Amino acid sequence: MASPTLAVTDAPPRPAQPPSARVELALEGMTCAACAARIEKVLNRMPGTQASVNFATESAVVRHDPAAAPVDALIETVQRAGFGARVKRDVEAERAAGEARKAAAYKSLRTEFIVAAVFTLPLLLQMLPMLAGAGHDVIPRWWQWLLATPVQLWVGRRFYVGAWNSLRGGGANMDVLVALGTTMAYAWSAIVTLLDRHDLHVYFEAGAAVITLVLLGKLLEARAKAGTSVALEGLLRLQPKTAFVERDGAIVEVALASVAAGDRFVVRAGDSVPVDGIVVDGTSSVDESMLTGESRAVAKGAGDRVFAGTVNHDGTLRATATGVGSATLLAGIVRLVGEAQGSKAPIQRLADRIAGVFVPVVVAIALVTLAATWWLTGELAQALVNSVAVLVIACPCALGLATPTAVIVGTGRAAQLGVLIRNAEALEQAGRVTTLIVDKTGTLTEGRPEVVAVDAFAGASRADVLALAAGLEQGASHPLAQAIVARAQREGVVPIAVRDFASVPGKGVRAVDERGRALQLGSPAFLVEQGLDAAALGAEHAAAGRTVVGIARGGVLIGVVALADRVRPTSRAAVARLRDAGIDVVMITGDHEATARAVAAEVGIGEVRSGVLPSGKAEAVASLKSAGRVTGMVGDGVNDAPALAAADVGFAIGAGSSIAIEAADVTLVRDDLDAAVDAILLSRATLAKIRQNLFFAFAYNVLGIPLAAVGLLNPVIAGAAMAASSVSVVSNALLLRRWHPPRRVS
Repeated sequence: MASPTLAVTDAPPRPAQPPSARVELALEGMTCAACAARIEKVLNRMPGTQASVNFATESAVVRHDPAAAPVDALIETVQRAGFGARVKRDVEAERAAGEARKAAAYKSLRTEFIVAAVFTLPLLLQMLPMLAGAGHDVIPRWWQWLLATPVQLWVGRRFYVGAWNSLRGGGANMDVLVALGTTMAYAWSAIVTLLDRHDLHVYFEAGAAVITLVLLGKLLEARAKAGTSVALEGLLRLQPKTAFVERDGAIVEVALASVAAGDRFVVRAGDSVPVDGIVVDGTSSVDESMLTGESRAVAKGAGDRVFAGTVNHDGTLRATATGVGSATLLAGIVRLVGEAQGSKAPIQRLADRIAGVFVPVVVAIALVTLAATWWLTGELAQALVNSVAVLVIACPCALGLATPTAVIVGTGRAAQLGVLIRNAEALEQAGRVTTLIVDKTGTLTEGRPEVVAVDAFAGASRADVLALAAGLEQGASHPLAQAIVARAQREGVVPIAVRDFASVPGKGVRAVDERGRALQLGSPAFLVEQGLDAAALGAEHAAAGRTVVGIARGGVLIGVVALADRVRPTSRAAVARLRDAGIDVVMITGDHEATARAVAAEVGIGEVRSGVLPSGKAEAVASLKSAGRVTGMVGDGVNDAPALAAADVGFAIGAGSSIAIEAADVTLVRDDLDAAVDAILLSRATLAKIRQNLFFAFAYNVLGIPLAAVGLLNPVIAGAAMAASSVSVVSNALLLRRWHPPRRVS
């Protein structure tokens, strides 16, 4: 398993957008999807502003023109709408501040719930003898009033404050529904009690129970939502707080923030790597599973790269820091995952549109219910109960949580598997891919040629051929030359000395040995140009898709070196998994047809397009899209950049730089096709959860509101159902944390 590699892209810039700055705001005071819709609406009214508000993460990503809409104006606009806003700080500081803020809010919520439960429980217990026929008012009404008042006016003040802020900002949210419904029940009961009208029922228990149950729902929801970001929290904790750095000839432990690029640092066995760097001394094995999702340790030695957050297993490593602070790969991953979790999937648009008008429509339905029930039955009390039930059952929380919670958990789980998803749109689109286009070199294959055969003839030995080839290729930077020299070193063959060296770019080389004999090395076509009968040289190797290099000495062909780019061990299984998932696989490569066909046959790909230039790859992707296919492109991010940009979803093989992370829709930290399959299957699983959640949310309201309107739901039951709906949606999304990539048995 290769460690993450530096992926450099020549990708053209994405479609131009209006010049703008980007700021992420932390929001406070949102209680449901209607709040998020309101904030998004007021921000988008500002000139030169594009805002996306995420209810689950309580944040807003705003692209704005600093001249027309400065940050202070953005915050002021949110505050005028009745909510709090501030600029998010760096990831680590924001995490610490967020944890403290959430802990304080949770503690306050828990205290209020306990108080509400203590005062509400007697009111609910009195309903048991009432159901047994003991009559009403088991607890005297004045006592009921005393029990219900602290719940309604002290515990319930959060709903009044939230409703006032929302209405003052020109919108309406869940707090409006809860405040309106419980106030109606409480006010009716208080008036009836004051007038001593024992012929009429009181509903103190209904209002108090609704507030208590809503708080219970929020308490459970807060606990469940905390679990959605566990993957990102885990990534943040991987980096140690200190590092052992060489200073003035001594090894000293310093705070991580004081480590600078160029510093020499030491990683002891069992310690986590503090920053990105290049090993200068020592050998060890490093666990890079936090990057790749693979538990296999990777051998490290001088010249190898190490990454912040990975764990050193065996020996001690000395390394030079190359990336610190926000420039580490880990920081880039955390930044990307955080942005993806805060983005909005296209599938959420319907829910957003509904949430924007939901509360006013529900209030209208409640008023119609009140009037119709009163007119039909002549009982104002029953009409009041039905309308309160409508207001309580219709909370849009589940609707607002349905999509973002699944996105948060899905992108976090993807990061744990070594798949970095740029945004929620890419996550959604990946699950719809019907055709996956793959490059050959570096995607299906390992991207580095190796010598697979050395043939000798005309009286020469195999060692003679390899020594001659290595002598001619020594010092060359071409991958084929490096592969020949490396093979000679592994076999202990000493390259021969040559002189009068001359290179013919793209064809071969010429030289003279110590005895003055002419030497040639190159392709069969090059050797033919040198006057040798080499047209059929290595034909059997060429037919198998290998690269053939011929060697001649003194005008006589003495051997052939055959090279091939080895297929990754996981490629064949990955292609099979894609077929099992109903996805067509197409190979598009710049290599010649024989090599392309050989690799395609080995991995099980039927559709192959060879000899395609980088610009032609993009055209091929466009032609597949025009045929109605949803396309994904997997490439190494270099010559595949135009095709990656042209595809519906671009999967970049290899990570290790912010360039790669920023360029692709999906970045595969693991250098193999299997990671792309995992990304697609996880996307499908996430989309399934989103659809399930949206169905639950819509079905809950579609069924619940009519039942409440006709009197089949008591407000207390409605409050419990409302709380359960939000918790069920979040809990369903949390099941994605247990998702594992399905593997092929055979």
